Amino acid sequence: MSFAEIVTRAALLRPLVVVPPGARAWLSAFLSGLGGFIVISLLAAATADWHMLLLIAPFGASCVLAFALPQSPLAQPRNIVGGHLISTAIGLAAFSLLGCQPLAFGAAVGVAIAAMELTGTLHPPAGADPIVVLTAKASWTFLISPVLTGAVTIVLLAIVYHRAISRRPYPIKIF
Repeated sequence: MSFAEIVTRAALLRPLVVVPPGARAWLSAFLSGLGGFIVISLLAAATADWHMLLLIAPFGASCVLAFALPQSPLAQPRNIVGGHLISTAIGLAAFSLLGCQPLAFGAAVGVAIAAMELTGTLHPPAGADPIVVLTAKASWTFLISPVLTGAVTIVLLAIVYHRAISRRPYPIKIF
């Protein structure tokens, strides 16, 4: 088969390859995933090595914003750190006042959403923090570790990562 035939056949197959709207280039997607991999792996390793909880599920979603959409207002340091702290504090208050009952879950998430909006710290992954707090029956130390420690780690590593590796501007604004 000649080179011209290969090119012709490839051209005929091209319409069969459909790229979804909004899809990103392979390198961009790889770099986003690599950033999340690094942060979550480090938090998981530190959790195991130091026998101290530093990783919660909402941090995975925070990494999606910090590494795939670093220009988003929802991915800025104020939003990541502030959103997680406010939502976790509200979850802890709900647990202290209402215990672990269905009403506490709904009230805590609803109040957390409103509080993040009112304080300019809206961060969707943090909306899950009250659920984590109530499910774990966490104490107030949960606010420091894993929440504050993990959120600050995500932000600091995202800043370093974007400057050194991805070359995407981050943060757009700190506070």
